[in-house]
Amino acid sequence: MRAPSSLGGLGGGGGLLNLLPMVFRLFGLKGGIIAVLAIGAYALLSGNLGSLVGGSGSDSLSGQTGGSVQQSAEEKTLVQFVSVVLADTEQTWQEIFRQRGGSYREPKLVLFRGAVNSACGYAQAATGPFYCPGDQNVYIDLSFYSELKNRFKAPGDFAQAYVIAHEVGHHVQTLLGISQQVQKAKQGLTRVDGNKLTVRQELQADCFAGVWANHADSARQLLEQGDIEEGLTAASAIGDDRLQKQSQGYVTPDSFTHGSSAQRVKWFKIGLRQGNLKACDTFAAKSL
Repeated sequence: MRAPSSLGGLGGGGGLLNLLPMVFRLFGLKGGIIAVLAIGAYALLSGNLGSLVGGSGSDSLSGQTGGSVQQSAEEKTLVQFVSVVLADTEQTWQEIFRQRGGSYREPKLVLFRGAVNSACGYAQAATGPFYCPGDQNVYIDLSFYSELKNRFKAPGDFAQAYVIAHEVGHHVQTLLGISQQVQKAKQGLTRVDGNKLTVRQELQADCFAGVWANHADSARQLLEQGDIEEGLTAASAIGDDRLQKQSQGYVTPDSFTHGSSAQRVKWFKIGLRQGNLKACDTFAAKSL
């Protein structure tokens, strides 16, 4: 895996490039997405990792009581991984917003174990990763990644990165005013019609995740062989139809809130292939 040419500019004189082997050892990886996330490596090596994790720093997680609990060694590695990926999404979206004449305000990352309080209410691990527009935080229970690998059969570092990029996509929607428009449009709608709007919003977040992957790879040669397949597998694994089939044995499309496996894969691929926000207008699409 080639390191991005901009690495030297972050640390001065190519210092970060020389330290990348240490980063590889830190995560126990020989290659893959983590190996070339330049901005994340900068956060790790400059000591700024804790500022990326909202509320708890790099040595603790939010517990069910709202306090902090000590991390296991495995959790510490995941904290570092998630923080690195978040930092790379920030670099990508800062540039996209700059090109649009705006500025990107970074979300905070809150990692929790079991349950957590947010501006959107009390959430348990069963909720899965989520974004709360009320406090503009991305919430992730690290146990979800074990579930992604073991239950959903979607292993790999890029599968994990896709999940983060999707939640950051919701933050982008908030900054662009899309989330607010959706909530306003849902007022007075039936549950079924409201779900249809929610599905379009979720699929757009999948598309935005693809936009991030497109830009990160173009600018920093992020992806290696097999990464895209990991992301597509993850998108497919958490489609509403597949989850409903697993949990209840049948599918009820009117209750979809995120889209089918095929739809999630389709819109992630659109963002990945075209790399621009206009391509992600799921609300204007005649067919999802």
